[in-house]
Amino acid sequence: MTTSSYDQDLDRNPANFQPLTPLSLLERAAQVFPDRLAIVHGPLRRNYREFYARSRRLASALAKRGFRRGDTVSVMLANTPAMLECHYGVPMSGAVLNTLNTRLDAPALAFMLDHGEAKGVIVDREFSAVIAAALKLAKARPLIVDYDDPEYDGAGERLGGLDYEALLAEGDADFEWIRPRDEWDAISLNYTSGTTGDPKGVVYHHRGANLLAVGNVVTADMGRHPVYLWTLPMFHCNGWCFPWSISVKAGVHICLRQVRAKAMYDLIAEHGVTHLCGAPIVMSVLLNARPEERRPLPHVMRFFTAAAPPPAAVLAAMREAGFEVTHLYGLTETYGPSVVNDWREEWNALEPAAQAALKSRQGVRYHALEGLDVIDPETLASVPADGETMGEVMFRGNVVMKGYLKNKSSTDKAFEGGWFHSGDLAVKHPDGYVQLKDRSKDIIISGGENISSIEVEDALFQHPGVQLAAVVAAPDDKWGETPCAFVEMKPGQSATESELIAWCRARLAHYKCPRRVIFAEIPKTSTGKVQKFALRKLAVAAGASP
Repeated sequence: MTTSSYDQDLDRNPANFQPLTPLSLLERAAQVFPDRLAIVHGPLRRNYREFYARSRRLASALAKRGFRRGDTVSVMLANTPAMLECHYGVPMSGAVLNTLNTRLDAPALAFMLDHGEAKGVIVDREFSAVIAAALKLAKARPLIVDYDDPEYDGAGERLGGLDYEALLAEGDADFEWIRPRDEWDAISLNYTSGTTGDPKGVVYHHRGANLLAVGNVVTADMGRHPVYLWTLPMFHCNGWCFPWSISVKAGVHICLRQVRAKAMYDLIAEHGVTHLCGAPIVMSVLLNARPEERRPLPHVMRFFTAAAPPPAAVLAAMREAGFEVTHLYGLTETYGPSVVNDWREEWNALEPAAQAALKSRQGVRYHALEGLDVIDPETLASVPADGETMGEVMFRGNVVMKGYLKNKSSTDKAFEGGWFHSGDLAVKHPDGYVQLKDRSKDIIISGGENISSIEVEDALFQHPGVQLAAVVAAPDDKWGETPCAFVEMKPGQSATESELIAWCRARLAHYKCPRRVIFAEIPKTSTGKVQKFALRKLAVAAGASP
């Protein structure tokens, strides 16, 4: 084989090659804009010099306590300054950040702590009870660090003898943080919601995190020094990588523990918020605010949503309220959203109904994603771009996960044929825009959280009087979708709707429980398979809530 002259004596070296990592984004922001405001949380104000120094202190303290490259640090935190610092400080120590879903129950959390081999857990006092219960079930015996947020005034005991601020005091603000040896090194671990069993651990690498962080800036049209309101949980796909994105433009993180109308309007007005993300529930809270809770908006807000497509009436109301909504799509395995409904100017001339139909499409790939297509899963051939032929949405590129932790069979299956198989069924329109039509795994997206219909069905089947149960998504103006259960009782057995909902609440995280239980004969095929497409129509007709 002949070697090209462009490859002769032109090797990688420290002068011409550095592994990509989002951690350097904060380093640059602190060097260029050290005195610029970085974080707002209640009365607290921190600039980029302080943000970077505290992140390095955290990294240094973890290193002094024996945390090494590849160790897992789990965090159970609300949208607070500590959560932002963990997104930098934990990987700066060489460790891998595992953000835990604050809505999960103890058994699920115990599984994650054990499967991820958590060596440390940083826990907000609000979530100490569920973490304490999880630790009783888990085999892991991690270092416990308590975070006491001044903005939290509720109940909750400290679990360990080490306070978060005391841990930082052990560290060095000038710590020479540990850069990745390779951009393929793991930076974070995020667990899926699980469809038929235990959740899978999705591993992100430094390269993908860097590329999607910068890709967010491009997709969100972020100018200099954006002001970002944290209405999206940072535990969800690392906040769609926005904890790293905001450093690109030295913007401001406006922290928010709870999504409440008055707090959001106050922060938007006081700080000139430019961008926010969230599920339909966030839009619902904003639109249903009482007159006394509202404040005049300083300008048009850019609002990004990635759950079920918002209803046309909600989109119109958001536009009238001063929010420009952009629909995104992605999965935990693609670092959060990596597909955007890139709006075309000529669509502004269309009637509202036509615009709403276009807005409901998932769209086209991010700049950071190399490949997006709708493919026949059997032949791996692209389906025709006719808006009718259904196939599976597949991704390929640098913002696709490294793989599933300790699960080679699932990783190999997910990457079969050189594509990441999403499990989502869609059509491709003539203009190339993708639109979801169904979910092959019957996942329900409620408030931005994935809910397995199978998991809810299993809980219902445990009831001694239930003979058959089937769960589907019902549209909901507030949550986007909620679980709707159809139940057949055994002969001679009976139950009420409230009884079965309470039964589920005793066995599942509350957000996974059905909002509606309908007692009826469940339609089946000639072979006895439940016809979920028919149930979806019935759920729409019945409504999501009683």
